[in-house]
Amino acid sequence: MMERRRMEAALLVLFLGHLTTALEVPLDLLQELPQPPTITHQSPKDYIIDPRENIIIHCEAKGKPHPSFSWTRDGTHFDIDEDPNVSMRLHSGTLVVDISREKVDHYEGVYQCTARNKHGTAISNDIVVRQSRSPLWSKEEIKPIVVQEGVSLVLQCRPPAGLPPPIIFWMDNNFQKLPQSKRVSQSLNGDLYFSNVHREDSRNDYICYARFPHTQTIQQKQPITVRVLNMDAINDTVAAFYNDTDLFSEAPTEERKPTFLIPSGTSSSKMVLRGRVLEMECIAEGLPTPEISWTKMSGDLPAKRTSFLHYNKTLRILNVSESDAGDYRCTARNHHGRVHHTIHVTVKAAPYWISGAPKNLVLAPGEDGALTCRASGTPKPSITWFMNGIPIENSPVDPSRQVYDDSIIFSNIQSGSSAVYQCNVSNDYGYLLSNAFVNVLSEPPRVLTPANKVYQVIRNHQALMDCSSFGSPIPNVTWFKDTQSSTLDGDPYILHDNGTLEIRIAQHQNTGKYTCVARNSLGISKNHIVLEVKEPTRILKQPEYRRVQRGTSVVFECTVNHDPSLTPTMTWLKDDGELPDDERFTVGSDSLTITDVTESDEGEYKCIMNTTLDHDSASATLTVVERPEPPTDLELTDQKKRSVQLTWIPGDEHNSPIQKFLIQYEDSLHHQGHWHNLTEVPGTKTTAHLKLSPYAHYTFRVLALNAVGFSRPSLASRMYKTEPAAPDENPTGVHGFGTQHDNLVISWKPLSGLQSNGPGLRYKVMWRQKVVGSSWNDATVANISKFVVSGTPTFSQYELKVQAVNDFGEGPEPAVVHGYSGEDLPIAAPENVQGIALNSSLAEVHWDPVPPHLIRGHLKGYKVYYWRNHNLHKHNPVILSFSGNHTHGMLPGLHPFSHYSFHVRVCNGKGEGPASKDQQFKTPEGVPGLPTSLTVTDTNLDSLTLEWTPPHEHNGHITGYTLKYQPVNNSYELGPAEELALAANETSVTLTNLKYSTRYKFYLNAKTLTGPGPAISQEAVTIMDEAVASRQVDIATQGWFIGLMCAIALLILILLIICFIQRNKGGKYPVKEKEDAHTDPEFQPMKDDDCPFGEYSDNEDHKPLKGSRTPSNGTVKRDDSDDSLVDYGEGGDGQFNEDGSFIGQYSGKSTSRDTAGGHESSEAPSPINAMNSLNSFV
Repeated sequence: MMERRRMEAALLVLFLGHLTTALEVPLDLLQELPQPPTITHQSPKDYIIDPRENIIIHCEAKGKPHPSFSWTRDGTHFDIDEDPNVSMRLHSGTLVVDISREKVDHYEGVYQCTARNKHGTAISNDIVVRQSRSPLWSKEEIKPIVVQEGVSLVLQCRPPAGLPPPIIFWMDNNFQKLPQSKRVSQSLNGDLYFSNVHREDSRNDYICYARFPHTQTIQQKQPITVRVLNMDAINDTVAAFYNDTDLFSEAPTEERKPTFLIPSGTSSSKMVLRGRVLEMECIAEGLPTPEISWTKMSGDLPAKRTSFLHYNKTLRILNVSESDAGDYRCTARNHHGRVHHTIHVTVKAAPYWISGAPKNLVLAPGEDGALTCRASGTPKPSITWFMNGIPIENSPVDPSRQVYDDSIIFSNIQSGSSAVYQCNVSNDYGYLLSNAFVNVLSEPPRVLTPANKVYQVIRNHQALMDCSSFGSPIPNVTWFKDTQSSTLDGDPYILHDNGTLEIRIAQHQNTGKYTCVARNSLGISKNHIVLEVKEPTRILKQPEYRRVQRGTSVVFECTVNHDPSLTPTMTWLKDDGELPDDERFTVGSDSLTITDVTESDEGEYKCIMNTTLDHDSASATLTVVERPEPPTDLELTDQKKRSVQLTWIPGDEHNSPIQKFLIQYEDSLHHQGHWHNLTEVPGTKTTAHLKLSPYAHYTFRVLALNAVGFSRPSLASRMYKTEPAAPDENPTGVHGFGTQHDNLVISWKPLSGLQSNGPGLRYKVMWRQKVVGSSWNDATVANISKFVVSGTPTFSQYELKVQAVNDFGEGPEPAVVHGYSGEDLPIAAPENVQGIALNSSLAEVHWDPVPPHLIRGHLKGYKVYYWRNHNLHKHNPVILSFSGNHTHGMLPGLHPFSHYSFHVRVCNGKGEGPASKDQQFKTPEGVPGLPTSLTVTDTNLDSLTLEWTPPHEHNGHITGYTLKYQPVNNSYELGPAEELALAANETSVTLTNLKYSTRYKFYLNAKTLTGPGPAISQEAVTIMDEAVASRQVDIATQGWFIGLMCAIALLILILLIICFIQRNKGGKYPVKEKEDAHTDPEFQPMKDDDCPFGEYSDNEDHKPLKGSRTPSNGTVKRDDSDDSLVDYGEGGDGQFNEDGSFIGQYSGKSTSRDTAGGHESSEAPSPINAMNSLNSFV
């Protein structure tokens, strides 16, 4: 038997898996089809009514044909026609009860509505109708309550039972809620608990109110009087209150550890239903007032559903689930101890659906289907099935139907099996009743989605195209795109069971025309749908957080990109509301501008770009800052002789925190009308302890500083006068110095009026010479800051003191300062003066210091006077100063191979002393300077002469000269160098065996024993060979050569004329054809720059050659750069172009043409090239 049941359960699960598609069929889309009744609206199960209004019990249903209605009351038929106070609305099952002629309680009871047509019967829930009740408080005499201060107290409310239960709150006679705190709070049952009472808790108007929500009435309890007394007051008043007072006469209260007032004991239990609200409370008494905390002993509290009320005394958990069961501990603690209470929570559950209520089922004849009623609860609920309101076991037998606990299976269903089935799930805590019909129909498919519907979606968003259809059997839906014949199934398409086609990430290529086809065994139906994929709306530049000063302007930018086919709408919001209607707000196409910003403009500004398909938004916050408002309410407290406490109230900081407060004062006694900074305190403080001076009339003010700047000064405080006293300080900056060689000037910085501490300020000046046995001299002066002592020895050290004195006494003992009397010129010169040359340009000088007593003043340093002998500068020497007590120094920048003289003087503050005896030193040899000039003379074919003058600066004995020279080619590159050593007495040299027509670079430098000096450079060109030049001139001037050239020109002219005539006739000639076939490169036109002439221009004459240096002197001049053969003593006209430029140097090399038709020269034709060509034939 058990094995058979297991097999049936397994087959049932498998069968239900195949029937899931039938459960998703949309039924209510076609109202004209036959349909069993469906309850659409009904009154709640627990229906509490207002006894002052007519009773309306709702019951609405739909079906085809429209259903009829009937009612039962307390399980029996309720005949509406027999009760004149009850009527039923037209085309509805809703009952309306007129209570004007009958009491409401006459109609209390359990009602159930039935809706039926020929296809079935649907029933409503059991509706329990009860009237709301708000009974009056029973009258009672409440005696005053007298308690000792510090004890606990509970004021009971005990409201009358109402339906539904009332809402409790405590108020006074003025209808003001009584203040509550962690010491005084209201419990869940409405009682008012005091953990400990204070004297201020005494009052005679503790009133408990009960508000009944259905009738909107409030009931009031009699006021309760509470008197809180200490023990002395209790003893004094016990006789007066003995006869009519509940007296709580306890021992004097002391501080104590907590104990729980509610709940009692160490543990308790609580049951709560799933989905409801769990509230647990722990209220403790103790002194001082205990703190309450909560923990779950078997886990953590659900953070998102947990809250703590009534100063942590109540723990509330919303939407309770089975996981909230367990033990909860509340702990009350103060510094005397702690106490715990454990609450065991059990969670029960009224029945609830697991996968939803049973769904209506539409089947075609011969199809299979199932109704499921899956529910759970604690304890486990029982399931009962009804058909058309009758227990299913009492219903007619249907061979296609089989009941399995929570499911009914239909196999090969036939017409006439339509009915409404009820599933009732119940346990001890409630029930669920659900209607679901089975409708047996035969209908061809119909697509219910409107034809040619256009869907617009945003790229990269989901696209859902509906193909809602109806048919019995359930139609099968397929999709096609454009003219494609294949069905759309698989990536990127998803076909849902309800016929909807989904594209999870739509792209532009998904745009097009789609066709959905619904078919079943009875027919086919089509529908066309268009999908358009649009570009998303995106904010490219978002508004940014702005922090601006009041009165300025601010601009929020919001640049957006959107699909051009969509119409965008830009909206700006402030704090999620509309912008203020103010002309200061200007909305542009992509910006919001606010001018003359005020504090009211602060907030969050959001730009929203909407299209018909999507939107994008971005927000930014505007903060308006301004200088803070000035502090107010300045008060002076803790007033003492030398200090006072200043307090103030800060002004509005205008969204920029106050960084500091600046405290200023005015002394109207000494400097009226002038404010001075006294001190600063951090912006978090509002008090300052101010240190004051005696003998002043103080007035204070405060300024606040934030990031914008200082506030305006506060109003001045009241005046505070300090009493006079002896000076606290002496003058500073005491100095002693002499202006003459026989005086001493004593100066100091005088005290200010605020520093004087009293009237009659004067100064006691004291001095004595710093020698053994000297005594102090003094003088008292006023209103001056220096004192002159005459007749002092020259530059003697003195001890000085200046003390402040006023009418109330002397200042503190002044510090001793040292000073000197006047200086005089030194009377001695340095001795043992020596000088030695370290190299050719640097020497070192030494001397012995002058004794201090001969300096007669403060040593400033030494001065060295030096000059070069044998020149005109002896009376204008070079002076070097060496500060401090130096005994040596360096003399730089000397001339080599020279004699120098020098002397040394000592300096003090008065001036220089006498000079030491002149001393001499000599610098060694150095390298010579540049030769004064270098010129080229007697230029010939293969030789030339160089002449030079010796250096102006020999810097020693000239031992010789070095001459280097090297050729320069057309690319300004230097060739191999030659070097000659020349004697010291030579000033010219002739160079032979040079190449003709070649440019040379020359370098000449002088030498001493120390080494060579810098070189002077020069360039020159040898002249061309006379024979070559003569041949070139002769050939170019021969008559036969001129005649040959003329004949060639005439022949070319005749050929050009013949060519022109042939072209005009339209024909081709052999020469033309040959040219077309083979173009001779010799006849290609050439650009001017393709054949550069080897000219040596003025500019090239001064270009720096590679490895060369331009001469420093003017030997080679720009005017001499136009070289000519005449300058070299030889030459002829054949060496020049028509423009007269010299072409004999830097020109390109001429290459002979190969007789076998080899390469020609890349040079342009020139007279010289022409002559060379003719010479090759001769």
